[in-house]
Amino acid sequence: MTLPLADAAATLALGARLARGLTPGMAVWLSGDLGAGKTTLTRGLLRELGYEGRVKSPTYTLVELYGLSSFNLYHFDLYRFGSPDEWHEAGFREFFNDASVCLVEWPEKGGERLPAPDLECRLDFVGEARVARLTGLSEAGKRCVAHLLH
Repeated sequence: MTLPLADAAATLALGARLARGLTPGMAVWLSGDLGAGKTTLTRGLLRELGYEGRVKSPTYTLVELYGLSSFNLYHFDLYRFGSPDEWHEAGFREFFNDASVCLVEWPEKGGERLPAPDLECRLDFVGEARVARLTGLSEAGKRCVAHLLH
């Protein structure tokens, strides 16, 4: 599915719509260039799930935990990884479980060490606007994308 995103408000709204289709156990890859809107999309998603605190990119902390009423959401940013081995050494694998949702920015930096995603969301620049390309890769991911159509 490809969706145009005219501005930051549209990216926030897409995050909110995605939140409605998430279920515990899902892993979502967020790809795109610097400044493409990955953290903005995450902010919209978290707001829809009832989180009212500050949402920032975990570029330096590598992961931010958001304890929500129905599951824990882990927001990873692997931008600073120099090798996929750093994923393994960080011990993040345990966060990918049936009681959590994991959002991963820069998943390509984790390589094949990362668990398989349920949903891929790629954000790209198109002039001053952006476009989101969403691909469901598991049954849960396909249901989440289908949820966007309703």
